[in-house]
Amino acid sequence: MSSEKPLSRSDYKKFVPITTRWMDNDIYGHVNNVTYYSYFDSAVNRHLIEEGGLDIHDAPIVGFVVNSHCNYLAPIAYPDAIEVGLRVNKLGNSSVTYGVAIFKEGEDQACAFGDFIHVFVERAANKSVPIPEPIRNALSQLVI
Repeated sequence: MSSEKPLSRSDYKKFVPITTRWMDNDIYGHVNNVTYYSYFDSAVNRHLIEEGGLDIHDAPIVGFVVNSHCNYLAPIAYPDAIEVGLRVNKLGNSSVTYGVAIFKEGEDQACAFGDFIHVFVERAANKSVPIPEPIRNALSQLVI
């Protein structure tokens, strides 16, 4: 991760709404830290499905998460309406590094932010391959 800390909406290219759920809250009354990764995964894959035509069930090439991290700045809790900010920090031949952030709806400052890395692999051989062109085009929309 770079030393830059992208914390405002203007640092992201796309926003995906997420519905928090009652079960997301932990005993302390806020969304549990591991749930943020689920939000990141859902937002990234929604973009790949809607914009890149990814077929999560039958595509011969899929993205595997190989690294992710999150910095937590302010709590969120059910029933907060949130949005995941997306951007592409680095687009390689077979991998992509996303910048992701969680924002409360209507707020400019992120509650959490991090990175999320996909490596694209041939499902049958479990070997990395170049990112398919339709997915690369969808990812290019998010490059900063």
